[in-house]
Amino acid sequence: MKFAVERKSRAPVLALTSMLDVIFLLLCFFVTASVYSQWESEINIQLPTATSAEEPDRLPGEIVANVAKDGTVRVNGADVSLMQLHDRLAKIARYYPGQAVIIRADRETSYEALVAVIDACRGAGVWNFSLATAGE
Repeated sequence: MKFAVERKSRAPVLALTSMLDVIFLLLCFFVTASVYSQWESEINIQLPTATSAEEPDRLPGEIVANVAKDGTVRVNGADVSLMQLHDRLAKIARYYPGQAVIIRADRETSYEALVAVIDACRGAGVWNFSLATAGE
């Protein structure tokens, strides 16, 4: 006896479970990477040491201004002049009045260059700034 078997064409099914797993892992990676990218620190800057130095609680969105030995200022990996720094900080201070700025000056940076960066912060209306130091 021969049974008739009907052949139904089935539409291809997309396996969403594994694709959702991959998307979730990518999302976790990019969120983690974006947090660490905000914690900018120049490797070639040697911070001055202080006995009272401690690791601060970092806030997302805080601005890190790195001042090199020769007085050049880097923000977000790009060299900026003091006028450009002032303009950026003024725009940010207009929208976020309590914006935190961390100034990371090399231990061999001249006092004049450091004061110029502090002056740019104060002139732009940013009063919440701090100087980074390293522990001994």
